[in-house]
Amino acid sequence: MTAKKGPAKKVAKNTASEAHEETDKTVRLSESVVQADGQMMTSNQGVRIRDDQNSLRAGLRGPSLLEDQFLREKITHFDHERIPERVVHARGAGAHGVFESYGTGADLTIAEFLQPGVKTPLFARFSTVAGFRGSTDLARDVRGFAVKFYTQQGVFDLVGNNMPVFFIQDGIKFPDLIHAVKPEPHNEIPQAASAHDTFWDFISLSTEASHMIMWLMSDRAIPRSLRTMEGFGVHTFRLIDKKGVSRFVKFHWKPVLGMQSVLWDEAVKISGADPDFHRRDLWEAIENGAGPEWELGVQVIEEADEFKFGFDLLDPTKLIPEELVPVKMLGKMTLNRNPDNFFTETEQVAFCVSHLVPGIDVTNDPLMQARLFSYLDTQLSRLGGPNFAELPINKSIAPVVNNQRDGHMRHTIDAGQSSYEPNSLGGGCPFQAGAKMGGYVSYPQPVEGTKIRERSDSFMDHFSQATMFYNSQMPLEQEHIIEALRFELGKCEHVEIRERMVGVLEQIDAHLAKSVAAGLGIKVPVKIDMPLNRQIPADANADSYQPTKSKPNPKTSPALSIIRNLIPGVNTKKVAILVADGFDKAAVKTMMTELSNSGAMPKIVAVHGGTVDGVHVDFSLNTVRSVLFDALFVPGGESSIETLESQSAAALFVIETYKHCKAICASGEGATFVRDCLIRTGVANKATDKVFASANGMAISDEAKPKELAAQFIEAMSKHRAWDRLKTELVIA
Repeated sequence: MTAKKGPAKKVAKNTASEAHEETDKTVRLSESVVQADGQMMTSNQGVRIRDDQNSLRAGLRGPSLLEDQFLREKITHFDHERIPERVVHARGAGAHGVFESYGTGADLTIAEFLQPGVKTPLFARFSTVAGFRGSTDLARDVRGFAVKFYTQQGVFDLVGNNMPVFFIQDGIKFPDLIHAVKPEPHNEIPQAASAHDTFWDFISLSTEASHMIMWLMSDRAIPRSLRTMEGFGVHTFRLIDKKGVSRFVKFHWKPVLGMQSVLWDEAVKISGADPDFHRRDLWEAIENGAGPEWELGVQVIEEADEFKFGFDLLDPTKLIPEELVPVKMLGKMTLNRNPDNFFTETEQVAFCVSHLVPGIDVTNDPLMQARLFSYLDTQLSRLGGPNFAELPINKSIAPVVNNQRDGHMRHTIDAGQSSYEPNSLGGGCPFQAGAKMGGYVSYPQPVEGTKIRERSDSFMDHFSQATMFYNSQMPLEQEHIIEALRFELGKCEHVEIRERMVGVLEQIDAHLAKSVAAGLGIKVPVKIDMPLNRQIPADANADSYQPTKSKPNPKTSPALSIIRNLIPGVNTKKVAILVADGFDKAAVKTMMTELSNSGAMPKIVAVHGGTVDGVHVDFSLNTVRSVLFDALFVPGGESSIETLESQSAAALFVIETYKHCKAICASGEGATFVRDCLIRTGVANKATDKVFASANGMAISDEAKPKELAAQFIEAMSKHRAWDRLKTELVIA
């Protein structure tokens, strides 16, 4: 199931004061915002500072004095202004927004924010997993997708990823996974990359990760932007309705813009040209009033149907194919305001899987059970103690009243004599809220079993959904997975790890294994010892699983392919207009108007900065690469083209745009320039007209037909990529 089609609605850009006034009604951040405009500098104690340029010293050239309280305060604060970065998900970007319920979830849950007409403020954070805070946005990695809902019932955190499954089935293995994927301990290499021995050593010995590896090696791991990726809750949750009836659900976030990715060659070059690419893209979209939108949906499984699938709902390495259970949309999230301060908001925001509200509960998923403990424990270390919930970005909009006291950085001033329950001195307050008064009630799930350290038989199928995912990809997407595996395993220095992993791949798909092995220069192992693997048996242990007539996994699930689910459109696409002095102003003016009216974002890229023929230059050619744009327009103008012909960077801009299958438009002398660039590099010859045809994502015209050409260009852009170009052999100098 895909998101509703159509461009994202533009959000009016508020002034800072208006934005905070609106937020203050709900999230209460404005009381913590300090504006320096027109204000005098003070110490942390409010004392006005006369001179912040010179420390107190004995004489003009004498030693600094220890008694300088302003020097000591300033340096001390600086020395301690870094907090421990997240062990995982350290590299992130966030934004404020609102969730508007469709009301379609009212029959599923008593959660207030899913009732008809309710609007709930929120803060969303997106992140990579493996890299440190200073790593690149474009690493091949899982992306965190976490949303903090400030509901009237308290805070609800939906802490997930852009992939619906995970590497491991039990949380006790999480430290092993992260130790394996992080830089190797002897040399701290590589940064933000899984292409090294320790990761693949672990993966090749942990076949439960096979499904997740297919996702990680796919284009899902290199999204075009944070705005064009899906999000998932990963685990199976429970929703409880007003009658106390529980249903199992899987949470989905569907981007209104649809899914888009980049090519690996683009990802590598973007990392060099702009390692903040995703962070910048999100920021600029919101600043330009084009805040991204996602629909929140759920797959609903009645309790009676818990065992009607060929997999276990509690297994986090499995997904529910949408062909078996469609996604029901519950509401829409719109991000509409950037943070005022990255540290106090994006860095200090604390997500915890255990932050639940009435009507939402957890399940016995063993990975989820560990996360319920781990996230809270992490915040105690990272944010200095148990009072992290009092930080403005984490603070509930519902009143917080309890008997918890003291600790590091306590903000609340608790009045009264009693801080225990039951009490009489405080009139019995704060008193416990019963279920009818909105108190949280855990679902009364019957629990019975023998204490045991074993894994359910229903968790032992490690390959069927990995095969389903691979089979669901278009041939081009399958080739990308093969290329990714060749790259990753090619970085492993130990041949036995490569061979072992190819043996694992052979369990997923024989052609996949053979293709990867060929690229590595090894043979597919004839026989390899594999850990126990089997699908749910008919006589599964009743203590762990109770299968009935099950619905088998479909052989393919079209919903898993990015290309199959592309939503046509050009909204927020960034278009480079490549010019030099003497360009065709009329053509550029018309093109910029048409592109802007369609929702695209035209940018002038010139040989030099400043202005060109009186037009403001957005980027000089030596500061950007084609990979930072979604399409290219080269207008005519004899002197402009003569200048571009003398610039190797201009030719490379055209060649890379073509190589990456993006739409290209050129008019007048610009058309000749584009043709010559591609012919000189062996992409085309004068006889191969199909290279320049509109069906190949090209809008080329020797004559000036601005409006018609713009329409053709926009149509080509709306298809996102001209994938047929990959069939054309390209030689790049």
